[in-house]
Parts: sequence; C-alpha cells; structure tokens
Amino acid sequence: MPLAAAIIAALCSPLAMAQEAPAQQEQKDRAVTLDAVTVTAQKREENLQKVPISMQVLGTQQLQELQVRDAEDYLRLMPSVSLETAGPGFGQVYMRGVASGGDGNHSGSLPSVGIYLDEQPITTIQGALDLHVFDLARVETLSGPQGTLYGASSQSGTIRLITNKPDPSGFATGGGIELNSVSHGGLGYVTEAFVNVPLSERSALRVVGWNKKDAGYIDNVFGSRTYPYWDADTGHGTDDNREVAEDDYNWVETTGARAALRFDLDDSWTITPQFMAQKQIVNGAFATDPQVGDYALTHFYKEYSEDKWWQGALTVTGKVGNFDLTYAFSHLKRDDFIDQDYNDYGFWYDAVAGYGAYFCSQFDPDAFMCAPGGSTNPSQFIHGVDGYSKTSHELRLASPQDQQFRFVAGVFWQDQKHDIEQRYMINDLDPQQWVTGWPDTIWLTQQDRRDRDSAVFGEVSYDITDKLTLTAGGRYFWVDNSLKGFFGYGDWGWSSSTGEAGCISQDDYEGAPCLSFDKRVKENDFLGKINLNYQIDDNKMVYAIWSQGYRPGGINRRGTLPPYLSDYLDNFEFGWKTTWLDNRLSFNGAVFEERWKDFQFSIIGPNGLTEIRNANQARIRGLELDVNWAVNYNFRLGAGLSLYDAELTKDYCGWTDANGKPVTSCPNGTLNPDGDAVLGPQAPAGTRLPVTSKGKGFLTGRYTWDVGAAEWYVQGVVAHEGKRSTDLRVAPQFPGEVTAYAVKGDLPAWTTMDVSAGFRWENYTVDFYIKNVTDERVVQGRFTQCPESICGASGVVAEYPNGQVYETIGLPRLMGIRFGWNF
Repeated sequence: MPLAAAIIAALCSPLAMAQEAPAQQEQKDRAVTLDAVTVTAQKREENLQKVPISMQVLGTQQLQELQVRDAEDYLRLMPSVSLETAGPGFGQVYMRGVASGGDGNHSGSLPSVGIYLDEQPITTIQGALDLHVFDLARVETLSGPQGTLYGASSQSGTIRLITNKPDPSGFATGGGIELNSVSHGGLGYVTEAFVNVPLSERSALRVVGWNKKDAGYIDNVFGSRTYPYWDADTGHGTDDNREVAEDDYNWVETTGARAALRFDLDDSWTITPQFMAQKQIVNGAFATDPQVGDYALTHFYKEYSEDKWWQGALTVTGKVGNFDLTYAFSHLKRDDFIDQDYNDYGFWYDAVAGYGAYFCSQFDPDAFMCAPGGSTNPSQFIHGVDGYSKTSHELRLASPQDQQFRFVAGVFWQDQKHDIEQRYMINDLDPQQWVTGWPDTIWLTQQDRRDRDSAVFGEVSYDITDKLTLTAGGRYFWVDNSLKGFFGYGDWGWSSSTGEAGCISQDDYEGAPCLSFDKRVKENDFLGKINLNYQIDDNKMVYAIWSQGYRPGGINRRGTLPPYLSDYLDNFEFGWKTTWLDNRLSFNGAVFEERWKDFQFSIIGPNGLTEIRNANQARIRGLELDVNWAVNYNFRLGAGLSLYDAELTKDYCGWTDANGKPVTSCPNGTLNPDGDAVLGPQAPAGTRLPVTSKGKGFLTGRYTWDVGAAEWYVQGVVAHEGKRSTDLRVAPQFPGEVTAYAVKGDLPAWTTMDVSAGFRWENYTVDFYIKNVTDERVVQGRFTQCPESICGASGVVAEYPNGQVYETIGLPRLMGIRFGWNF
C-alpha cells in the first residue's frame, strides 16, 4: 500500500508541481541524480560503479531511512545473503547459496563469510557479533570469493561495516531516542548518540554510545512432562516448569560504546586508534515449539546469556614516496556466559532408551542403575563459559591509482583462540557420576581451540587500453589449527571412549580430570584471481572474473574421526555496472557459476557431538541484480534480486576415504567404514543445498515533499525469501532410519512489508514506522536438542507424535516512534 501510494504520488507529481514556479521546477529537475558511493572493497577508495565486483552498499542515509538497527535488519536487505540464527550473537551468515547446514558449534567449521569492522576481521566461530548499527558510514556486501584480498572465511563473500571517522574540520553531534512495541510482546526502547570533537587542526575525537532494550514476544508456557524411567520404584516421575514459566521472556538489553581518535601527523600520515565495547544480556530463547503454540514453548530451566566483547584497533596510513602504506592491527576479546535448558535431551533419551534409570542421586555400581529410592530428575541444563580472542595484523602497499600499471600487495597474520567450558548438569547427581571435581556435571567439555593463518597476497592491474583493464591476484596462505582438552563423562562405566575412561594423559587439564585428546592439522595452498573489465563509457562497464576462496580445515573432537580439510570455491562470473538517464538510474548485475570442492558438512552424531566431514562437490549457478532509480526530485525506488540454483554434482555417501576425500559412489549394499551395508547415498547428485532459497529480493520506495520549512516523507519496503530446505541428507542410510530432512522439513517462504513516515525540520527528525506490517511468521531455522533419530522420533511420546522440533522465529510486527537530531 505505501509503495503503491508513493508510485501514484510520483506519477501525479507534474500536477502537484504545477503550482511551483517554472524556474523552481527546472532547478529541481536538474538536481535529480543518484549520489556517488565511495567504497574500499579493493583496499582502495573507489566509486562503487567502477569496482568490477558484484556488491551492494547501504550508506549512512539509507541505514537511517530504513530503520536498520542490527545485523538481521541489514542482512534482510542483502539478496545474496542468507541467515540462520539461534538468537542475538549466534547467527550463521551464508552467501550465494554456499551452505551445507552447519550448526555453529564451538568445534565446528569456521564461517564461510568474512565479517569486517573497518579493516579488522570480527568473524567468530559460533556466530557474527550482533553489533548495534549506529553512526556507520556504510555496510558493504561483496558477493563471491574474496580469497586473494581477504583470505580465510571470505570463501563465499565478505561483509564490511565501515564506521564514521573522527573529523578535525568541525564539531558535530547527533543521536536519537526511540520507543517501540512488538506484537505478542511488550515495549522496547533505543537511545543512541555521537559527538565529534576537533582537538586541533590535525586531530579529532569521536565518541559513540548506545543503549537499547528489545522487548520479548515468546512465552515460556507452564507445563509438565512425565519421564517413563525416571524412578525405578514407581516406573515414572513428573516435572513441571512453574519456577521459570514467564510471558514475553526473550527480552534483550544491549549497551555499548565506541571511541576513535584521529591524528594527522602531516599531510601524508594519519594514525587512527579505536576502541569499541558492547554488552548484551539475553533472557530466554528465540525459538518456539509449534506443539505448544505460536511464539511459545515449555522449558524447564533458566535460560540466560551474557555476551561481552571489546575490540581495540589501530590503523596507520601514509605515503612512502608515491605509494600508499597501510598497517591495520586489531585485538578482539569476546566472553559468553550461558545458561541453557537442555531438558529435551534427558526426556527423549529416557523415553527412547530408558536413560532415567541410570542417572541417580544414589547410584548402585553393582547393578549399574539407581539404588532403591535413589532416583533423581534426569533432565539436563547447560552452563557454559566461552572465551574468544582474535589478533590480526595486516601490512600492505598500494601504488598510485592513476598509473597504467598499479598494484596492491601485503602480508597478513591472524591468531584465533577459543577457550571452551560447557557443563551438562543434572541436579542432585550422585558424586560417583560427576566428572571428577565438577559437582552435578554429567558431561564436561573443557577445550582449547586455536586457528592460525598467515598469508602473502597481492593484485596487479594493467590498463591494456584506456578502456580495457586486466587484473590478476594471488594469495599464498598457511593454516595451523588445533583442538585439545577434555570432553565426556566421568569414569563410572557409562562410556569407554570419551571422558575420564578415554584419557591419554592423567595430568589435570585446566581443572578437567585429564587430557582426552590433542590434535592438530596444518595446510598451505594458493588462491588465484583474474579479472578483465571493459569501460564502455563513463557510465557503463562490463567485467569477467575468475576467483577463488577457501575455508580452513580443522579437528573433529570425536577422537575416532580424522581431521577435516580445507574446502575451496571457484567462481566464474560475468557482470555489469551501468548508469542511465543522466545518472538517475543505476542497473548492476552479475551471472555466475561457482564450484564448491570437497565442502565441509556438519552433523550431530552420537551423544550430541558435532561431526564434520569433507562431504562432496556442489555447483551454484546464480543471477544477482541491483537497481536504484531517482524517478524525479521527490520519488526514489530501489530493488535487489538474487536467483540461485545450488545442488550437489556427485552423490553424498556420508564418509571419506583414507586421504580425507569424500566417497561419492555407494550403491545399495556398499559397506561403510564400520562394515555396515548402506541403502545408497544419503543425498544423490542433484540434491538442493540447504539454507538458501531459489530466490530472494526486496523493493523500496521513498516519496518526499516539502511543507513550509519541513521535508516530509512516506516509505515502504517489501522483502521476500523463498522456501529453503533444512538439511542436505534426504535419503536414509539404513533400513528404518528417519532422515534429518524428513524430521525438520522445509523452511517456508516469507514476505514482509515495512512502512514508515515522518519529517525533517532543520536539524531534527521525527519518524513513525511499522516493521513486518502483516505480522508475517518468518521461520529462520529448525532444530532439535539431540540427534533427530532421538528427539525427532515419532510415536514414542503421545504429546509429541512427530518428535520435538523447534523453530527459530524472526521479529513479529514492530511499531515505533523515533526522535532524532544532527548538528
């Protein structure tokens, strides 16, 4: 409706403008043009329309106009990007259909999309930082492999968040206050502000701060459940959640700040130190159990997380002769504290396998079950403490941009550490069943993961003619990844392969009883890129590109499994960047084919342990389009569209050979490494890759008009994403097996509409907005708390005839009013 109204208003604008003087009308017609957008995607400042890469950019003004507050907001407007999330700070980002369905586990694969804050990488294993979006210069999305300039974890693309820098030229301040209300929930608010203070002619300080509360909209509904084997004497036991039941319990509070200094030593050298910190408290879960109700579930233990991180960065830029030298350093420290309900694990394993008879307040080791009267509630909860740190250095040199031959070359080094402590706990547990030294802990994960990579890289460009340019690039890299520590049960006879029964060293390991595994994998290789672009005229360019990206390999924490190796992506692309109608219309696009080699695939194996294998080969073909149109002085349209055909090109059998290469031939009767005969491939060639839809797009329209000294506007945004599959595996491996895909099914398509209206008067703005006007139920993922063969079992429990599968749900309808200022 708002888009239609804006279009009608635009088409009728000649009538409205007829009241204006002809001279005013002529002046406005001449002013109709699209703003030039400067980006740094290729480690240089360039006009977006001159960069031969498929990319989208949201600038400061667009971020404000579209009410973008967090990653979920801007990713929804990026057609090449897909998102799976378990809640704030735990989102998995994918681009161009390069997704196998990873679960974001701490011992899982590194991300396939690199995320940068200015010059510094901020990608972490378990999810992208949920940075509050305020006072950003722009968000750049670079589609396709960016391996030569950005390296590891920029396999399928890169997202760059560019902050506004301190400015010595003058004082400035701005900010906003917002109040909002979410459907099915309560009230929230946002307060944010910045100040830019010149300290001298050559130095300035910029300070930014924010505080917001997102209201909850999911209810933890009162309920009870009866365990078939909880009590050996009575045959069952019942538990309820009366102590934690709560309406709208998934609220979020976020507080953060950023401070940056700028020192211009002279006309050539600049030093910019920056520090940013954020604390995010999340209560509840961002999931719903359809069998309980819409926006509802029944959980039995406290659910709470505290995500605290800070980043210190230093950027030095200067001239060495005519060459530009840049040094970028950063250190990121992130700490997560988590309390999570894990009741389903205990309940379903009790229902399917009678686990409740073995976890006890008084354990009888001779009978290997609970002593008479010694039963306890076998349900579990998780207490986790995760510490991340990431340190990176990059030094690069760039030749003058106006030369016929030019280059960018540099060195890069990065060290990521992840200290993992997760306690799976049962209240009132017999000390015999504890992991030694850890009360009420039935399972302990105490591990250290370290991912190191270094590289030398460069790109050279040569203007063959004044219109034809050839660019070639390469990156030689080294990776060294390790995982060691303790995981598993105490030594009470439950397991002989994990925990204390499987120790390889009896020495204490960071409080854990011993070291149960210590593994390491090293690799090195080369990535390449060739780009040929032709400038038809000042407003039109076409390009062809071959580029490569990679994701490092790593260690499986199940000791019997081999390490998984790096996977690679080859991209073959043809694209165009064009402007038309005297720079009133831009039309950019790309068609491509990507070949994904030996890609990493995560599954949840026995005991809920993530297992990663180099799975198979895949092919992604796609089309990406981006349009911006200044229809007239008052009305602007924007649109983006992506279409993808992503599928396996060989069968997925589910295991690798002795060299770590995926086995792709396994007809019915083939023996797997365990000696068991399989029914055939778990995913035959032609199976669609999960997570990414065949199509995603958006349409925006904004109409402005003047009333006295104020500028008014009305705006609409429509976004759509098609149906997506949840899992790669579509066929059973053994008779009677139920596949994860059969349990979780497809994610339905969704379409949302946002509307807003408001005005600007001098230095003040007032905005009214409604996001997700139709209250669309956006399903972002489906999951179970234990292997689908257990938690997805059908016919075991009457209350859950089809198993217990959760859905992560996007934001319902959100209405808000915002007052802002800018001086």
